[in-house]
Amino acid sequence: MSNFNEAALEQAIIELLGQQGYPHVLGSTLDRAPHEVLIKEDLRAYLNKRYQADGITEAEIVSVINRLDRLPAADLYDSNRSIHKLVADGFLLKREDRSKKDLYVQLIDYAGLPEQRLPEEGEVESIDANDPEHQVANNTAAYGTANIYKVVNQLEVEGKELRIPDAILYINGLPLVVFEFKSAVREEVNIEEAYKQLTVRYARDIPELMKYNALCVISDGVNSRMGSLFAPYEFYYTWRKVTGDETIEQDGINSLHTMIEGLFDHTRLREVIRHFIYFPDTSKRQEKIVCRYPQFYAANKLYQNILRHRKPEGDGKGGTYFGATGCGKSYTMMFLTRLLMKSVEFESPTIVLITDRTDLDDQLSGQFTGAKGYIGDQHVISVESRSHLRELLKGRNSGGVFLTTIHKFTEDTELLTERSNVICISDEAHRSQINLEQKVRITEKGVKRTYGFAKYLHDSLPNATFVGFTGTPIDATLDVFGEVVDSYTMTESVKDEITVRIVYEGRAAKVVLDNDKLKEIEDYYNDCADQGASDYQIEESKKASANMNAILGDPDRIRALAIDFVHHYEQRVAEGATLKGKAMFVCSSREIAYRFWQEVVGLRPQWNEVLVAEEGSELSEQEQKEIKPMERIKMIMTRGKDDPAELYDMLGTKEYRKTLDGQFKNEKSNFKIAIVVDMWLTGFDVPFLDTIYIDKPIQRHNLIQTISRVNRKFEGKEKGLVVDYIGIKKQMNMALAHYNKADQQNFEEIAQSVIVVKDHIDLLNKLFHGFDTTPYFSGSPLEQLNCLNRAAEYAQVTDKIEKRFMALVKRLKAAFDICSGSESITQDDRDRIHFYLAVRSIVFKLTKGNAPDTAQMNARVREMIAEALKADGVEEIFKMGEENEGEVDIFDDDYLARIEKIKLPNTRIKLLQQLLARAIEDFKKINKTKGLDFSEKFRRLVDQYNERKEDSVLVSDVLEDFSDEIIDLLQALKKEKESFADLGINIEEKAFYDILLKLAIKYDFTYPEDKLLDLSKAVKDLVDDKARYTDWSQREDIKAELKVGLILLLAHHGYPPVDKDEVYKEIFEQAENFKRFRAG
Repeated sequence: MSNFNEAALEQAIIELLGQQGYPHVLGSTLDRAPHEVLIKEDLRAYLNKRYQADGITEAEIVSVINRLDRLPAADLYDSNRSIHKLVADGFLLKREDRSKKDLYVQLIDYAGLPEQRLPEEGEVESIDANDPEHQVANNTAAYGTANIYKVVNQLEVEGKELRIPDAILYINGLPLVVFEFKSAVREEVNIEEAYKQLTVRYARDIPELMKYNALCVISDGVNSRMGSLFAPYEFYYTWRKVTGDETIEQDGINSLHTMIEGLFDHTRLREVIRHFIYFPDTSKRQEKIVCRYPQFYAANKLYQNILRHRKPEGDGKGGTYFGATGCGKSYTMMFLTRLLMKSVEFESPTIVLITDRTDLDDQLSGQFTGAKGYIGDQHVISVESRSHLRELLKGRNSGGVFLTTIHKFTEDTELLTERSNVICISDEAHRSQINLEQKVRITEKGVKRTYGFAKYLHDSLPNATFVGFTGTPIDATLDVFGEVVDSYTMTESVKDEITVRIVYEGRAAKVVLDNDKLKEIEDYYNDCADQGASDYQIEESKKASANMNAILGDPDRIRALAIDFVHHYEQRVAEGATLKGKAMFVCSSREIAYRFWQEVVGLRPQWNEVLVAEEGSELSEQEQKEIKPMERIKMIMTRGKDDPAELYDMLGTKEYRKTLDGQFKNEKSNFKIAIVVDMWLTGFDVPFLDTIYIDKPIQRHNLIQTISRVNRKFEGKEKGLVVDYIGIKKQMNMALAHYNKADQQNFEEIAQSVIVVKDHIDLLNKLFHGFDTTPYFSGSPLEQLNCLNRAAEYAQVTDKIEKRFMALVKRLKAAFDICSGSESITQDDRDRIHFYLAVRSIVFKLTKGNAPDTAQMNARVREMIAEALKADGVEEIFKMGEENEGEVDIFDDDYLARIEKIKLPNTRIKLLQQLLARAIEDFKKINKTKGLDFSEKFRRLVDQYNERKEDSVLVSDVLEDFSDEIIDLLQALKKEKESFADLGINIEEKAFYDILLKLAIKYDFTYPEDKLLDLSKAVKDLVDDKARYTDWSQREDIKAELKVGLILLLAHHGYPPVDKDEVYKEIFEQAENFKRFRAG
């Protein structure tokens, strides 16, 4: 099977879908108009069969089809949302016969899934067959699996352009899933191409198909991912489990099988479509969330477990879900809430969502209150106080989702309700919702007993069922919420690319001045992690912690800490090793934090200067409103009443802290370094935060939460770095091992990255073994630049060497970003790294035409290049292609002469290739037919060049010939662009002339030249007439007129009767092409 191309992959996937019960149909066999995407006979047959007992009429079926058909494809997001609601929630069909009750219709038969309650009035849309009275008929008895499944390939869909999706999965005539495949054996093609095809080209050219889309699948056989049409590429994920009970997740080709058997099992796919696709009530960002497999299995397992354990029959322990921090638990909660709300079994339960901190509550309530339509209840309320909660729960028999914090439950919370259809979902359950134990205090009035918040919560909702969500389960969690029903570990989350790996760098030895003290810290830390709760232990621990603060707060130590931190942080920023320069520093107490701040600001007074935004950034109007002028380094703590005036003023109010929260989350804000003690360590998400410095003993169950601040995913972020100044490594290992053996090795040592860097420098040195780098390391800026240009030439000797070089440097950079602060990397290593990075940037620029990598080039190298460019006689490589598009005429002889001057043959060829590619792209906008001809010639030329062998490379003739061929092709293109003048027609008429001539050659007939010129002009006039309206290419009536006009015109001019559809298609595409680019 050497040639496993896209077509072979398509067949293999169609076969796998066939095994899951999706019969295959070839697109060309379907009876439909070219622009139609619904299989109307299937929808008609399904509705007839499913609602036969209700006497559904043809007119009623037509009204349903028309409702779907007429949703405007141009408004893709809103139409997709409307169609999804009809598919997931069903709708009420007002009957043709006025005396009949409304019929509740579902476009998919969900038989066999947990039964759902009937929608209440106003909850779902009504579709009117004849506008009768509004009543509801219960027709759930008519259940039977009436669904019609099909997988269709090679379906030609006409829209703005003709597109042929690789495969479409239909249920009851609705095209709900679109597949796009790429070849697994062609290295230069990756599945991101498939993603772009779906989300850019199909969404733009055939929105009529995509408006029905529930989810998209992209695959090359080895990598298979699914996601929503509106999601960025990094939010497409694999589906790695079939039943959800497997322990080992699948990779590579296996993951294709798990996706087909897991997601595309009839029951699971219907569940995903019905419950696990979420649109917010309103969205500025076109949000559509499709669940990931851990969320799907977790929500379903919790639902079943709550059903088994709910009171009065059960013990009220609905179960614990353990999900790695950062893996989307809040969406899992939302999916679970919908399952509970829609279920018949629970009879519209009341759901109380409890968090243990106000900022977590704000995050969740924002999400939930914007999801009323999805959850299926209009009463989603963030509770302000105990009395407010009491008011909301009293006298309520069902429904409602209430978000509150645990602190609202204290001694005076009387009984709120005895109902058993109340479900309590606790977020971050490990922290505060398990303290049922009592504390005894002796006061003047005698003995006073108080209990933890959780006791009062349980007392006020005695018959509720409790469910716990946590990222760090400790044993007591299980006593309150019941056993772990499902879990998703950090290892799995990293493997699924939902979070990034965490790398550990120990720097404790750099700041502790005495080894005995180091030992003391370690011993204290071991005790602290396992603290008990008896009075004696607490007393002891207070003593120890006072002693500890004396050690950690030693002025010499804080000074050493500040010096090391400043050096490490600046090194990372200078090396471009941190994405946005954001860092969090965790101190062990407020006093130490303040003194640390003073030391840092003493070393770097400029960090305490207020700047409008980060240096060098340009702000849009919107950003100017959002970004507040601010210092680079700030402390995030609550005020203490005894704070010195400077500290008190600096810390500000609660509202001010909210402002700081927003500014830290803004990548362009000047606020880069946050010094914290307790705040922001949990539930605070900044995806581009990639470094956290820890100088505080943290209890084991909070430690994972803390280090997880840096594991969030962000474009360009490979790993998160934890810098340890206190010796938390052993505790980190124990915390991870505590709940999953697989997670013990979840973080890497910084040493591993150092080894990777050294290995890659060695490999690159071998690759460059015949190249003299001396001028770069010891020459003037101009000599350095010329050396870089020669090195780029050297790296491009063959296609294979170039690819190897680029891949090695990319891996070198990823590893270096992590360990750039390490002393193990010598200055010589650093210089070499920057040399290779600079060479990669040049090659990147030559191949891609722009170099985002230059932004990551070391600042020193950037300055050196800028310096050298000022000198005279510098070769133009860095300047080429940078001119504004409009200003440079690439056909200008002077411009070509400038390129000819470049002495480095491979580099010259790359530049010529870039120019020719750009010229052909521009020409295609004017004349598609000829443009495609040139594209094909160019492709053949490049393929031939890329296959060159290393030995023939030494023969400069190969390169000279190729250079000449490109210049010849450029000249031919220039001549072709001007050829219309010789024919006495204009450039647009020439485009139609080429189409008609091409078809004459294709169908082997002759047609006189003069008549062809007249016909081209007539076609141009006809197109101009029909394309007067801005929306002409979307209007079926105008397109039909154009087609008829064309047929009459061809007949009138005696153009032979070739396939009229082909002529029409080519002319239509050319006309649209021209209008689009002229308008643009």
